[in-house]
Amino acid sequence: MPKIRQPAVAGLFYPADPIQLRQMVQEFLRDAKSGDGAPPKAIIAPHAGYIYSGPVAASAYVRLAPLRGKVTRVVLLGPSHRVGFLGLASSSADAFRTPLGDIPLDHAAIDAIAALPQVHVLDEAHSMEHSLEVHLPFLQEVLGEFALVPLVVGDASGQEVEEVLEQLWGGPETLIVISSDLSHYHDYATAQAMDRSTAQAIEELRYQDLRSEGACGRNPVRGLLLAARRLGLQAATIDLRNSGDTAGPRDQVVGYGAWLFREAA
Repeated sequence: MPKIRQPAVAGLFYPADPIQLRQMVQEFLRDAKSGDGAPPKAIIAPHAGYIYSGPVAASAYVRLAPLRGKVTRVVLLGPSHRVGFLGLASSSADAFRTPLGDIPLDHAAIDAIAALPQVHVLDEAHSMEHSLEVHLPFLQEVLGEFALVPLVVGDASGQEVEEVLEQLWGGPETLIVISSDLSHYHDYATAQAMDRSTAQAIEELRYQDLRSEGACGRNPVRGLLLAARRLGLQAATIDLRNSGDTAGPRDQVVGYGAWLFREAA
């Protein structure tokens, strides 16, 4: 019998009903600007409840529409919120389930990184983690069928994450998705200033200037910025908002951003 990682935050962060979920994701995508330029090799997008971060995430995901039928593997990295551990946690599941269906795991790719000392199978890190799960319905709606390499990132250096990304980078069949929110629980103006500073660091690939208070997914983001430096990718900010802009009061907000990474022109 296949081993399925069940959804942990369906009905909490996004609708558990598949019809309502698909309608919500489609609405976010319709409202997002598709933009110009080639589709990205990698994106950074947020992972909060959909009413808060869904519009910002959609601004990145709508740019992936041309990749439907071309991307067959998604490497998805996000920070651990519930379990403390060293390195990166892979999964022994056969598939990850959402209300929109099951996504098979690419175990050949997972096996290929198993020899790296920073990579461990740790299902506990995945079981209740939302930072990966909330991206899956967007990916299913935009890309259709694909295989998944899900990695929860614990206490890991940017170099350790980059080493994993280097093994999994692949070609046009592979998309890299990094999950991160930005500043947490500051007033609106303070959050805007902090998030602009973080966005500038990401655009300039200054991995060393990312701080925990600026991006909860700083460890996987640092790894992507190092890989982008090595491979000559350029980062572009396409959305930068917070929960005070999307849903909620402005006295304590959470920041969200979306970035595209493409080969330099």
